[in-house]
Amino acid sequence: MSSTPARSRATGRVTLSDVARSAGVSPITVSRALRGERAVDPALVARVQAAAQQLGYVPDPAARALASQRSSHVTVLIPMLSNALFVDLLEAVQRSLRPAGYQTLMGVTHYDAGEEESLLREQLAQRPAGLLLTGLERSDAARALIAQSGVPCVHLMEVCATPGVYSVGFSQADAGAELTRHLLARGRRRIAFVAAQLDSRTLQRLEGWRRELRAAGLYQAELEWLNPAPSSIALGGQMFEQIMQRQPEVDAIFFCNDDLAQGALLAALRLGVAVPGRVAVAGFNDLTGSDQMLPALTTVRTPRAEIGHAAARMLLALMNGESVATPGVDLGYELVVRAST
Repeated sequence: MSSTPARSRATGRVTLSDVARSAGVSPITVSRALRGERAVDPALVARVQAAAQQLGYVPDPAARALASQRSSHVTVLIPMLSNALFVDLLEAVQRSLRPAGYQTLMGVTHYDAGEEESLLREQLAQRPAGLLLTGLERSDAARALIAQSGVPCVHLMEVCATPGVYSVGFSQADAGAELTRHLLARGRRRIAFVAAQLDSRTLQRLEGWRRELRAAGLYQAELEWLNPAPSSIALGGQMFEQIMQRQPEVDAIFFCNDDLAQGALLAALRLGVAVPGRVAVAGFNDLTGSDQMLPALTTVRTPRAEIGHAAARMLLALMNGESVATPGVDLGYELVVRAST
């Protein structure tokens, strides 16, 4: 076996042919051996792998996709990396796709429809094998791009019953309604809804809150505290202080995300506001640290990892040309009652 790495003159990159020469076999044999085809003799596979390792050979995914007419990457678009729930989702997706030979290419939309459309154009030009997109709401242009591409697509975090649309998630509105019913059952009557970012899923939780308060005859528009700024612990503390100053009659607050609620609990400690004695506080998503707050935070636990795994499995089936029995998979949610309510 040659010990001198031969490289492509054009790029300086070790090629499949370089590995073939070093191993003393044909390029097609190298390709089959590195793909793990069973018909290749194990001793030959070992020889090819040793040559590839010695030369530092890295397969060219673009060349492989061109040769096989099939890409090895999946595009995943999420709204924000600073939100832990999307990190959980991404990790689950990657754990499910990598064993099947797929890599994930991530794009961050920053909750901006125009940015999502731009990312879709860029990613679809790379001919991905599949798409995983957060949510169901997007521009008409983005919908047209997806439809015209013919690339299998699964939507995350929401569930849709529209024929031909594949999704894995849960009902954001029903989850918001259940948390509101819990607060009503605890005797709370002036329940504020506090939200930041104001993406479509947050607004669906708002609709669930409105639905329950209207049914109880307790809805008041002034109990809605909506801020388009990014969700954060600091913002939650600020909004809690504002509510206590301007609407002291509020006896419960439903925060649309746990980071806001965590900030509120810290502000309550700082201000000496008793929780839940003076005001109950609840969050959403059951993020890291919510069970360690003082008092521990009541919240809705959302199945981010389960959604990631299930969506990846659904996409794998679609990429393999298999039928999917249930295009809209509802994985539900869990109300986690702790000391803050």
